[in-house]
Amino acid sequence: MRTLTYREALREGMSEEIERDENVVIIGEEVAQYNGAYKVTEGMLEKYGEKRIVDAPISEGAFIGMGIGASMLGLRPVMELMFFSFAYVAWDQMINNASSLRYMSGGQINCPIVIRGPANGGTNVGATHSHTPENAIANVPGLKVVCPATAYDAKGLIKSAIRDNDPVYFMENTLLYGESWEVPEEEYLIPLGKADIKREGKDLTIVAHGRPVILALKAAEILEAEHDLDVEVVDLRSIRPLDEETIINSVKKTNRVLLVEENKPFCGVGAQISHLIQEKAFDFLDAPVKRLSSIDAPAIYSDPLEKRQVPNVDRIIKAALSVG
Repeated sequence: MRTLTYREALREGMSEEIERDENVVIIGEEVAQYNGAYKVTEGMLEKYGEKRIVDAPISEGAFIGMGIGASMLGLRPVMELMFFSFAYVAWDQMINNASSLRYMSGGQINCPIVIRGPANGGTNVGATHSHTPENAIANVPGLKVVCPATAYDAKGLIKSAIRDNDPVYFMENTLLYGESWEVPEEEYLIPLGKADIKREGKDLTIVAHGRPVILALKAAEILEAEHDLDVEVVDLRSIRPLDEETIINSVKKTNRVLLVEENKPFCGVGAQISHLIQEKAFDFLDAPVKRLSSIDAPAIYSDPLEKRQVPNVDRIIKAALSVG
């Protein structure tokens, strides 16, 4: 099977949707002339023209608001943020408008918009460019949050996100753009809200999303080889809707859990899942739920210090071995 990088898979998924539906447009900072800040939209302007691939000024509140309006009138905009940290500039449009239109209109108005872009830290771009806002956005009713970990998932999920009639926030880890995975040539979709067991195991469940899934898989190989620990890795893929059934079934199978995320610990995604497990699978636990998050401080600019701030393979192994 052929391989594609994460960015190539995203580009192919969006291209297929542009060709399938004349209402799909891509709008964002540097998506056209510059081919995207991380080259996800490379070559798309030449292929699809300036009416389908549209540059926007660095004014997130304005162009996200424009996209919301366009979606109300029948288009299906895919909005690219140069960094997902800039979403906070457009918070009013995203939270007060996009999330509420269906509810406030009594179901008469859909808002089929995708807001996507690079999120998370690890690239030494400082505190204002390294946020992990999936927990904050997932807190808002009416919004969907997707965090793919592989090229295969990125393509299948972006296609489903574009076809969804609700606002979908699609967060791509910057460090994954150049990584490659096998991706089939035939069309496929991955439903939003369905987790994936990336590795079967019987001794411990690691639940993660985004790049920590890849780190957890590497840690699982070492834990098996050096500590005879058979680890199951659950990739959430979507934070909201959350696939509670897959999480709970895995906990019932292994009886031990480690939650890994790049979120900060306070009110992070792991806090929500920890509560879910104690509420629905408490009797199946043989040890307290363990959480591993980023260190609770703004992102550090220094490369060696930032590498120690976010989860890494060594920290995951140490945390896994500390689960009772």
